Amino acid sequence: MMKPSSAALVWAFASLQSLASALTVAEINGNKFISPYSGQTVTNVTGLLIARGPNGVWIRSTTPDDDRATSEAIYVFGTVTSTAVVGAIISLDGKVTEYRSANTYLYLTEITSPKNVKVLSSGNEVIPLVLGEGELQPPTVQYTALDGGDIYAVPNGVNNISAVNPVLEPTKYGLDFWESLSGELVTIKKPTVTKQPNSYGDTWVVGDWKATGRNSQGGLTMSDKDSNPEAIIIGSPLDGTKNPTTTKMGDQLEQITGIVTQTFGFYYILPLTKVTVSAAASASVAPSTLKSQGNCKGVTVGSYNVENLAPTSSHMSKVAGHIVTYMNSPDLLFIQEVQDGSGATDGDNIVSANLTLATLATAIKTAGGPTYEFVEVAPASPNVDGGAPGGNIRQAYLYRPDFVSLYKPNQGGGNDKAVVLPGAKKNDPPYLSFNPGRIEPASDAWTSSRKPLVAAWIAKGASNPFYTVNVHFTSKGGGTSLHGDVRPPINGGVERRNQQANVTASFIAEILALYKGAAVIAAGDFNEFEFVKPMKTFNEITKMKDLDVVVKTPLENRYTYAYDMNSQALDHMMVSRSISCHVDTRFEHLHLNSWAAFKDQVSDHDPSLGMFNLCG
Repeated sequence: MMKPSSAALVWAFASLQSLASALTVAEINGNKFISPYSGQTVTNVTGLLIARGPNGVWIRSTTPDDDRATSEAIYVFGTVTSTAVVGAIISLDGKVTEYRSANTYLYLTEITSPKNVKVLSSGNEVIPLVLGEGELQPPTVQYTALDGGDIYAVPNGVNNISAVNPVLEPTKYGLDFWESLSGELVTIKKPTVTKQPNSYGDTWVVGDWKATGRNSQGGLTMSDKDSNPEAIIIGSPLDGTKNPTTTKMGDQLEQITGIVTQTFGFYYILPLTKVTVSAAASASVAPSTLKSQGNCKGVTVGSYNVENLAPTSSHMSKVAGHIVTYMNSPDLLFIQEVQDGSGATDGDNIVSANLTLATLATAIKTAGGPTYEFVEVAPASPNVDGGAPGGNIRQAYLYRPDFVSLYKPNQGGGNDKAVVLPGAKKNDPPYLSFNPGRIEPASDAWTSSRKPLVAAWIAKGASNPFYTVNVHFTSKGGGTSLHGDVRPPINGGVERRNQQANVTASFIAEILALYKGAAVIAAGDFNEFEFVKPMKTFNEITKMKDLDVVVKTPLENRYTYAYDMNSQALDHMMVSRSISCHVDTRFEHLHLNSWAAFKDQVSDHDPSLGMFNLCG
């Protein structure tokens, strides 16, 4: 018999060594987002089975390391023998795979095609990690080092986590924290709902750990450079039950234990069992404290995105109720998302919203409010201003003619450009060529978007007019997840909004150049945050101030909308210096909708209300 060569003996010995020192789960995960063994086959991986799902199991290492950045658990995708139950220690072979269902999502490290599954022991104790205890404190400000300290920095999409694959720093960055727990079984004590769930019951929560921006309703309000990475989504339970779909911001849930995973562009916790409510949040909201004084010394001005309001809208009477009961029937009301008289019926060539606005005025009267008149400028033709096809959404004003009236009215058309004209005499205030009118309607800034509605008014008892600009900038459609691969995340439409801010602000600057002391109010759905580029552009050109800043609204109360993990302000009321410096200036957000269960929402936005002395 021939003796084996020395080379063969070395090869055989190396193979035995490889089997003897099989990779641990932590080694497979590594200390980065992408596994160092991605695409490779691994053998004899040993772990404690901590949970079962419909398509696989999760296992935890039996030989943990001391590196906080490496997860000790991993998902095994594929059929694993039913004799391997929770509490069993198993070994298996498989392939390390990085999976995602869209190219803007982060990858999930998993072991696929499990083979040679062996049950080594059963009945072992499975103890979840408790979030918020010891080292398991979710970071509260930054998501990843690749955001450069500002998740809304421009330009967006400079890096991809999957390409850079940075070393995880779970004590500093939210995404690193959740990635370092990928596949782990964790417990959230005292979870609080921060936003209404989606139709599947997927619900954003924050636990009893440290959090920034907690508002009085129980949500997390974002602020400059802080978009609350400490929140997490609770997904569908692994036992096949359904989560409630009627929860609201501030509801308290029973303790949740589940698996951390990455799916649909976000980190999730998949609970082992059904999520239940332990205490419902209060549903009471107080009316505004601001009430019109009936003259220029105390003019109330409101703003409300009424969400695709049409004459037949089921929420018509509820919108009217909000205006009367909670907004105290303001003297002047900016409204956005007003549809034409036929609603979202396409192909009928109807663009006027007179019927919608008249129906709203009647509903307000029926609800016990005053008699309102209204003005708008209808789109020049169907479907040129965006929104639902056929709906032709636009901005409009409602006003109380006993207290406020148009200054030198001259109705503009959809293509008519309002121009700021000097008064007849040197010290006369400027007026508008079209009042109400549109700002630069031919500009490509407004392609498939709403044109700002400008107007000049005179309040009862005032000696000079004041000027208003009602805006609804382009939406954030096309953006990417705050938990996504693209960093900083794509803030959909941000460059278009910046262009719109520039055009709008330049028009306002013309008013202020002719009449330095002009009282100007720009309000509506800017679709942007006060600390992001479009709003900075607007402020730099106009020198106007956000009323939240003027009246020093607490940061946690600066919100009009709830989206993903955040309570946030998309709606603003900006004022010129003559208003911002006046001691009588007041401002409030009325949180009527952002916190509510979907079935109870009248709009997806909250209204806001200001009160000003406009006698100048």
